[in-house]
Amino acid sequence: LTEVYSSSPALGRYFRSAQVISFSNESSSVIYQLVFSVPPSAEGFMENTMNPDFIRNVLRQNVYDED
Repeated sequence: LTEVYSSSPALGRYFRSAQVISFSNESSSVIYQLVFSVPPSAEGFMENTMNPDFIRNVLRQNVYDED
């Protein structure tokens, strides 16, 4: 995740870290925390760039590009 988000043209300059919070071998699931440093008052920044769907789509696009 660190490589994906730090190299993202859209999010790379804001990305600070990724940390695994919990991991389950039984269900093959991982809960992780992403940390971003955001500008203090950029209008629409949180609603658009830091939108959870947008952040997930950056990861999805990376997975598709790997195939």
